[in-house]
Amino acid sequence: MPSSTRHFVNPVQSAIRRWVLGVFPRGQSGIDYDTPAGDAGLFGPDTVTWRVHADFPGMLAGGLCALLLQALHPRALAGVWDHSDFRADLVGRLRRTTAFVAGTSYAGTAEAQRLIARVAAIHVRVRGTTAAGVPYAADDPDLLTWVHVSEAYAFVQGFRAYAGMAMPRALEDRYYDESRRVAEALGARDVPASAGEIERYFAGVRPELQFDARSREVLAVLHRIRLPVPGAALSREVFLGAGAALLPTWAEALLGIGVVQRARHRACAHLLRASAPVFRAALPDGIAPRACARVGAPASLLRQWEGVRGADIVARTTRRDGAG
Repeated sequence: MPSSTRHFVNPVQSAIRRWVLGVFPRGQSGIDYDTPAGDAGLFGPDTVTWRVHADFPGMLAGGLCALLLQALHPRALAGVWDHSDFRADLVGRLRRTTAFVAGTSYAGTAEAQRLIARVAAIHVRVRGTTAAGVPYAADDPDLLTWVHVSEAYAFVQGFRAYAGMAMPRALEDRYYDESRRVAEALGARDVPASAGEIERYFAGVRPELQFDARSREVLAVLHRIRLPVPGAALSREVFLGAGAALLPTWAEALLGIGVVQRARHRACAHLLRASAPVFRAALPDGIAPRACARVGAPASLLRQWEGVRGADIVARTTRRDGAG
């Protein structure tokens, strides 16, 4: 048995590990995280991105929150609706999206660039018209910005809610500034680079958003998703609820989330927050630690802000802001 998994005698940790690897099995993406030695990739151990993207509970809940947000944009949703098998294979779509985020975050530079080029080539072929007859194209810079912003915002909220690490505003701004490099490489433009810019961006795009029949179908598919693991229905509802709890209030209103549903989402968030440390204990040997090994850095850096680029500024901000 590998030394990294030899200590899983705790039955709860073992069950959670089986659950995670059942939903997101390793070794199927074909992405190389181990070479070349010393290559930090697009980000590296001195970035906020490596820390945010290493937290499994926050990233999964954040990813589901992003899906809910993206279901509100008619042109972005039309591309998924017309050119995706999400109804029949939503798990596969989640795995592919997860692999892209992980690969561009933690693989070496050439591997990350290969992933970006492959997705960009797919985007060129995804075009059509919405149900209302409005043209769309997946490589539209504005749509690429929307997809990125909805994901980046949701990942930050997931980290804040479930990672168990304080995140001062300076670090949040740094994350947005770092993470936009992937969106820009795909062709996005005018990508927000701070929390304030994210807020102004959402305010500007909100008139285009709507909750229509297609949005409702996407939500129905999410609630019907069949995870290939024991306890699938319960775990699905907990993560969906914990993801929905991250939504901004304006998105909750658009989605028609009422008082009772909001309370259920908050309960799911509480449950995930309480169980998040067990998830982390059960997954000490994931992709982010492998990337740390590739560059000769300790995996422990993923759970601390020391070592982030500009750490002196971060330390002063942390002392001033406290929990952030």
